Amino acid sequence: MPEQLYGTWKLVSFTRISAATGERTQAFGKQPSGYLTYTRDGRMIAIVVKESRARLPDISKATDKERAELFNTMLAYAGRFTVDGSRVIHHVDISWNEAWTGTEQVRNITLEGRKLFIRSDPQASGFDGSQVSAELEWEKVQ
Repeated sequence: MPEQLYGTWKLVSFTRISAATGERTQAFGKQPSGYLTYTRDGRMIAIVVKESRARLPDISKATDKERAELFNTMLAYAGRFTVDGSRVIHHVDISWNEAWTGTEQVRNITLEGRKLFIRSDPQASGFDGSQVSAELEWEKVQ
């Protein structure tokens, strides 16, 4: 399966699923943006941002609230990856959220043609601490 992962993927959707209720919400809006790249040398990088983020003309003049909102409307990390059956393990070397640096982020994957579906096991949400799974749909970039 690693062979099929190699390349760059563009985000189609990012859904958050409540473990308690099964409720599905669009975590970063209906049209989030993002890219995920897997390389043949075993490296990966991911960045995802919410739709309609603030476009600040001068980040040096941003308020603490504006800076916090930018942090809370994105995720980004990179590191090595390994594949174990239908799971990919991201060995995080660097992250927008320092709590992830040095961790293994395990994801369940399904490939359907040029589509990649990634789902996390339930874990504490960075938004409110509730148990949620993240489900992301990606499309291979040509």
